[in-house]
Amino acid sequence: MSCCEKNRGGGDSELEQPVLRRFVAEEPRLVTQNGSTRDPQLTIDESLLVDPKLLFIGTKIGEGAHGKVYEGRYGDRIVAIKVLNRGSTSEERAALESRFAREVNMMSRVKHENLVTFIGACKEPLMVIVTELLPGLSLRKYLFSIRPKQLDLHVALSFALDIARATDCLHANGIIHRDLKPDNLLLTANQKAVKLADFGLAREESVTEMMTAETGTYRWMAPELYSTVTLRQGEKKHYNNKVDVYSFGIVLWELLTNRMPFEGMSNLQAAYAAAFKQERPILPEDISPDLAFIIQSCWVEDPNMRPSFSQIIRMLNAFQFTLTPPLPSVPNTDSNEEGATSNGNTMALISARARGKFAFLRQLFSAKKAKNSQ
Repeated sequence: MSCCEKNRGGGDSELEQPVLRRFVAEEPRLVTQNGSTRDPQLTIDESLLVDPKLLFIGTKIGEGAHGKVYEGRYGDRIVAIKVLNRGSTSEERAALESRFAREVNMMSRVKHENLVTFIGACKEPLMVIVTELLPGLSLRKYLFSIRPKQLDLHVALSFALDIARATDCLHANGIIHRDLKPDNLLLTANQKAVKLADFGLAREESVTEMMTAETGTYRWMAPELYSTVTLRQGEKKHYNNKVDVYSFGIVLWELLTNRMPFEGMSNLQAAYAAAFKQERPILPEDISPDLAFIIQSCWVEDPNMRPSFSQIIRMLNAFQFTLTPPLPSVPNTDSNEEGATSNGNTMALISARARGKFAFLRQLFSAKKAKNSQ
């Protein structure tokens, strides 16, 4: 669920209702002065908790399987307020509280300009996560709004680098996002940058941990999340952070094509095609071979053959430098023509060097893949 996807359908009557007063009758629980609880299952540092009396809920702007997101206020700041489900049984409640604690702790310890900023959490009377509110659309809605027009290549690459840097930060902190998709990528107000949101399915990576399969959204899920027999819900399976690399490959394809991956298929059909038939979205005929190489490396079947995000960032940067930006229009004078020619020669030299750097990176990565396959 996108933490602050703008979809105003709740009506103004909900605006600025205090969270505490609105829900306390529905969730009668023991509350301390700062909103903490004595429940031992929630191991959230007190410094991460916000005062529920200062939280005001507004219009619902998003909803998912695990909760709802509202636009609201914390003190004098406009924020996104994610209210998580409590569960109907004691077992379900315990599991959801553990998920909540895990999400809060992960969000609080990673900071990056391309990650949605964590502000605080509240455990009582509701399980609430407060983050910055991005007034832009989700990447999914933005792409849909300009379809069938495609993004400018420079813009697509800039967005791709934002996403790669954010996910690289998570991986550097031992976190797998597990739900990388356009719904969880939010545009800033000026639509110049993208931030990664929603840690609801994120998990800390552990060599010995067996993690739950069939998480995330089918069209973007890595094939190793499935097996040759249908996995029962909750079944455990080994995988690592390369599941995010696969999802990034699908998102990069979307940024370049502005099409839905596995068009004409249901979600389950798309998952079956990717996992059991090794099908992938069709690359455009006019795509740069270098970009095609990056995408295909990300969604290759064997997770060990996929690049890391630090490698992806280097390849995207190298390719970006091969693109010659359009020269500014200038009056047609001899001196300006000479300057334009000089500038053009300089850009051509930079572009040639960048192409050489990309070729070198591609050769290094290909050599690593060959070594791993032996």
